[in-house]
Amino acid sequence: MRSLTLIAVTVGVTVPLATLGVPSAGLFAALVVGIVLAFVPFAPRRVPRRAGLAAQGALGVYIGTMVHRDAFGALGSHWPIVLAVAVGTLALSVVGGALLGLHRVVSPLTGALALVAGGASGLVAIARELGGDERVVAVVQYLRVALITASMPVVVTLVYHASKATHQPPVAESASLPWYLSVPLLTVIVIAGAAGGRFVRMPGAGLLGPMAITVVLELTGLSFGLAVPTVLVQVSYMLIGWQAGLAFTRESLRALGGILPTVISLIVALNVAAAGLGVLLSEVTGVDALDGYLATSPGGIYAVLATAVETGSDVTFVIAAQVIRVLLMLFTAPLVARAFQRYSGDRQISPTTLASREPIRVAD
Repeated sequence: MRSLTLIAVTVGVTVPLATLGVPSAGLFAALVVGIVLAFVPFAPRRVPRRAGLAAQGALGVYIGTMVHRDAFGALGSHWPIVLAVAVGTLALSVVGGALLGLHRVVSPLTGALALVAGGASGLVAIARELGGDERVVAVVQYLRVALITASMPVVVTLVYHASKATHQPPVAESASLPWYLSVPLLTVIVIAGAAGGRFVRMPGAGLLGPMAITVVLELTGLSFGLAVPTVLVQVSYMLIGWQAGLAFTRESLRALGGILPTVISLIVALNVAAAGLGVLLSEVTGVDALDGYLATSPGGIYAVLATAVETGSDVTFVIAAQVIRVLLMLFTAPLVARAFQRYSGDRQISPTTLASREPIRVAD
């Protein structure tokens, strides 16, 4: 009954959010519903481990299908500065995470993951596997996405004086495999990617292994139009959201309330610094200032692409820059987070993180 209630309420919340265009609606709804039901309490104890790993793999493939050779071709000779700006964004994220990790209720590893500016759903998915507190990572990551997404229309209008374009440039789309062919191929990629990632000891292998295989297939033209069905994407989002939401307790909510002012300040600072990198990108490459801002926005990739289309911006350039940012963050953030944890030493684990250690060991 508790599981059925969790599923029914989550679906009921997801549908209107998806209709309103909320990014990753299934994950956000599952996170909130999981927190509420765990707080009551009237929720299952946890998400089955295999279901969580399957969700990670599906999300990894879904993110990998965003990579297209045509989009990267739009960068031309500008790819070094675009990559450098992405590395700069990663450095800013790490600095912000280090400052957050100084808080007594946040471990260094959790702080390093929580403010990484890219791939929110992927970072939440692998936080538990890396030994971080996925509850803190989930709340901070989705607060980052929400604040940046909400502020984007204001910044675009007041700072860049953009208006809705009368002619919207078409975004190239390729033919997709039907679902009955995509699902078996997806299954093979998830199993092979997870197994291969664990074999080479890749952090977050359940997500990054399938993502790496999918990126290679996309860039070599061997994906044959692989597409993850929308329903499967939303189900994966829900599983990841439940995994984080069901771990909340009243004590952890009180602890998170104490770090919110710090988190909001760091997110605002990150957004302003990324806008500065956008100015640098515009000056070096000669692209429009609005294109530079959208290309370097540290969050809300779906909102960024929608804004780029509506304002008549260079959509292919923005897509390529954003995909590079997300991939760089997801592939390097686990390594940076672990290196930062080792450098910070064995600090006493906070009460918030301590409460989730046991389920982490069980999952591993």
